[in-house]
Amino acid sequence: MTAINEFSVAIQRRFGRQRLRKFVLGSIPFVALIVLWHLNSVFEVFEPVEIPPIADVWGAIFWLQSDCPGVFAAIEGHNDCQLTNHVSSSILRVILAMVVGVPLGIGFGILAGMNRVLSAYLEPIGVFMNSVSGIAWIPLAIVWFGVGWETTLFIMLNTIFWLLFFNTMMGVRAVPKVLVQGVQTLGGSKIDTILQVYLPGAMTSIITGLRMSMGFGWRALIAAEMIGGDSGLGFMIFVSAQEFKTEEVFLGVILISIIFLATDRWILVPLEKWTIERWGLVWKPT
Repeated sequence: MTAINEFSVAIQRRFGRQRLRKFVLGSIPFVALIVLWHLNSVFEVFEPVEIPPIADVWGAIFWLQSDCPGVFAAIEGHNDCQLTNHVSSSILRVILAMVVGVPLGIGFGILAGMNRVLSAYLEPIGVFMNSVSGIAWIPLAIVWFGVGWETTLFIMLNTIFWLLFFNTMMGVRAVPKVLVQGVQTLGGSKIDTILQVYLPGAMTSIITGLRMSMGFGWRALIAAEMIGGDSGLGFMIFVSAQEFKTEEVFLGVILISIIFLATDRWILVPLEKWTIERWGLVWKPT
């Protein structure tokens, strides 16, 4: 018991009590799901073709990579590295869509929000475009661009841009006018007003837009890859489902969740801490 207590104290010192508590509490639902998943394999409540055993899903990783000749073969474009190719295709599409869509959405949202009259006219189109799911554009995107990268990128950009544009515009509109007048009275330029008033003031809405665009963007991307793609995790899930390879379907779903969770924890959460949490615009978790 002494050794266990010493180990527990060492872990708490290394990671911090609050962080360790948060990690443990956040892990409980995942552990419960894994336990239920394993119990289903033991008692066979559902057939393996419906819910495959954990071992089969784990084995699908090696099966999909069995013909890959080396670690860097997928980077070199080797077609036999199926899993790596699908994962890298989806991630590259997300990165490209974010690189293009985020600056455009935030930039146009700030410009539109600065003009109260213009933003009032643009608000209905923002609501309309956000009410139409990105998936609804897939048939038209296939007609316009065919099956491939262009279709999936269009769906992603459509989702990311409008969510960020609308949230940024509404965030800028909510900035008190007295703050803008104060900067201008002190001789601040338009750039100073944007960087020191509008951007920080709308950052809460911008972070919300980023979270929403990442979540809805991933959903739209997977759907687009299923219907109008030629590679990616969505394409892999669709093909595996047609061939009744349920373990590969589960693997694709798990990988999507892990990638999005890592993106949220490593990019969006630190961004939130460095900006709105540090500025006191949101409550810090206790």
